[in-house]
Amino acid sequence: MVDFGNTLKTLRTQHDMTQSQLSKKLGLTKSVISAYENSLRMPSYDVLIAISKLFKVTTDYLLGIEHRQNIDLSGLSNEEITALLQLISAMKRKK
Repeated sequence: MVDFGNTLKTLRTQHDMTQSQLSKKLGLTKSVISAYENSLRMPSYDVLIAISKLFKVTTDYLLGIEHRQNIDLSGLSNEEITALLQLISAMKRKK
């Protein structure tokens, strides 16, 4: 469960969000977000679900149980989705 803080911080920064901005979206204080990111506290189930919905990831991903991240492809054309899948495939082969 120690990964939760790092995962939350990574998602927050990937979405160009400050701790203050995230706290407002979740109805929490900045100090609570800081405590989560520093692994001093864990969120309640309700907050965990709110975070998963906000960042469009599963709660298992947030808790480090599942290591894959989902990507929201809605609004993209079939050609754009195909291009992204090809790019992902190429990146995996590169490793």
